[in-house]
Parts: sequence; structure tokens; C-alpha cells
Amino acid sequence: MGPCAGGAVYSPAITDFILMVEQTSYMFVTGPSVVKTVTHEEISSEELGGADTHASKSGVTHFACASEVACINDIKELLSYMPQNCAEEAPIYEYQPGDEKRPKLNSLIPENAHLPYDMKDVIEQICDQDCFMEVHKNYAESIIVGFARLAGRSIGVVANQPAVMAGVLDNNSSKKGARFVRFCDAFNIPLLVLVDVPGFLPGTDQEWNGIITNGAKLLYAFSEATVPKVTVITRKAYGGAYDVMNSKHIGADMNFAFPNAEIAVMGAKGAVEIIFKKEIDGSENPEAKLNEKVNEYAEKFANPYGAAARGFIDEIIQPEDTRNKLIKVYKMLENKVCDMPKKKHGNIPM
Repeated sequence: MGPCAGGAVYSPAITDFILMVEQTSYMFVTGPSVVKTVTHEEISSEELGGADTHASKSGVTHFACASEVACINDIKELLSYMPQNCAEEAPIYEYQPGDEKRPKLNSLIPENAHLPYDMKDVIEQICDQDCFMEVHKNYAESIIVGFARLAGRSIGVVANQPAVMAGVLDNNSSKKGARFVRFCDAFNIPLLVLVDVPGFLPGTDQEWNGIITNGAKLLYAFSEATVPKVTVITRKAYGGAYDVMNSKHIGADMNFAFPNAEIAVMGAKGAVEIIFKKEIDGSENPEAKLNEKVNEYAEKFANPYGAAARGFIDEIIQPEDTRNKLIKVYKMLENKVCDMPKKKHGNIPM
């Protein structure tokens, strides 16, 4: 199934997500024999275009399945999160309300901003039990995308992963996130964005491979999406990466932050080294002066209250209340309507 002309609707199809079976399925433009003839490189079919290769290196496949049966089961589960076509709403399954507080969230995130934690633990606490289906699990692992349910409602989750490269955005993670956001928007699946991002990954490799364009893809995808879009900042939200991760500035519907969230142009140490460089270098004890300025900057700027005062954060919430808040917000936003300018489509950065 694919795009249709006229009054037809577009239904989710297996072309939207590619599943491969390990050790038995392969994809490549030119096979191992052609590669050997042209480049004199000897490589097996599995190494060149097997399920694990495409799931972790190229990102061409979204799921690497252990067997044909596992593949069929994954397809069934995948389709359970989606409407039949783009004219329908995302499915809402029967849910029995209970105590929605999650006290474990209060201790999941380390107080020390330099210590990692697994964002999947946060997702597990926020969403319904055992319902998270991760997409592109082994590719661009500094960002997590996948489907879940919240009080029976299908949602798409986009989250930074502090346990991998501190959760930075790079070329591959930006493209991975952008594609998932656009899919969810195409099929009316609300978005939940969990933010703990120190920025974009610096370096020549990133710049020469188009981090500006690829980062803009994620920015464009969030900006253009008209489904309900809710953001929770769990810890760090710095610079341009904060803007890109569904900030209020690009049209998020509701933005929450935990009390220890840091919303700033950059981290305290990096900012101080630039702003107060002359003062630090000219002091009798540069290290002590640096620490003094870092503490001063962190106290003044590295918190969510300044952003909340300016309307960029709707509410600062206790972590244990996150699930309850989100259930109410998605209920409030379920009839969201966006009147868009009449046009064929925008031009996503390519």
C-alpha cells in the first residue's frame, strides 16, 4: 500500500517500516560478487546487507527479527498502534484507571548532571505496562523512538538517551527522529518527547556530513506536525538542541519540566569559560574563580524557572506526577485541530 491519488486514503504498510529476519534475509544494491569484482573487497552477504548490518549500521531496516514467526508477531504488534488509514484517529484501547503516581521517577534521574541513566526506565514508568515497542533499536542509539500506550491511547515516543553519548543529537539520530515524527504525524499518532540533550555533536565529521541539514530535518518534522505534541524536560536542555526537541518555540502544545531541569544556551562550565574568560585568566586562582562563576551561573540560569517565567515551560512538575499529567493533557488535546495554509506540501531539508 502506498500514496493514492484523488480521494483515496493512505494506509500504513510494510514499506513504512522494514523488518528483516536474521541470517536469512539480505538487501543490497550490488551483491558480494560485484563488490569483489569492482573494489576487490571480500565480504559475505550477511556482513554486506544482512539484518544486523542494516539494523545497526545503515539504518535501512527498522527491526531485525530472530525468526519468521517473530517477524510476523512484530508486524501484528506494530499495526496495533496504528489506525487503518490516515483518515482515522490512532486507536485507544480500554483502560482501567488506577493510581497513576510513579514514585520511582523521583529517584531515577541522578542529581549529578554528568551521570548517565537509561531513558527507557523513564519511558517504562510513564507508559502503560509492557507496551513500549522500540523502532530502530540498534541504530543511532543516542535517540530513542518507538510506539507506546498511555491509558490505552497509542502515542509515539521520541526521547534522548543519556546512557549513549550523553544523548547528543548527531546526523543519524536527527534523521532517525525526523522520520519517526513524520510517520506519527501522517497517521494521527500523538507525540511524547522526553528531553535530556546537551546539544548537537561537534566535530568535522558531523559538519562535513551535513549536521546543519540533518538537524533541520528534525526541526522541520516537529514544526510541521499537527498531532498533539507534548514535551517533558527531564534534565538538560541546551542550545539549539533544546529548540529542536519540540520546544514551545516550534509549536509544542504543552511543555513540562522536572524541578532539576537545566534550560540554557549551554552548560554552566562551557558558558562561564566563554563569558568570564578574561576575569578567570586574570585572577590569582583561576580554578577557584572558575568554580565560583560556574556555581553562580548554575544557580541563576541552569534551572527551569526562568523559562517558565517567560512562558516556554507550562508547568514545573514533580517526576512522580508525570504520568497523571500526561494522561490529562492528551485527553484535553484529543480534538486538536490545526488550520494549515493551503499548499501541496512544504520542502523538508534534503
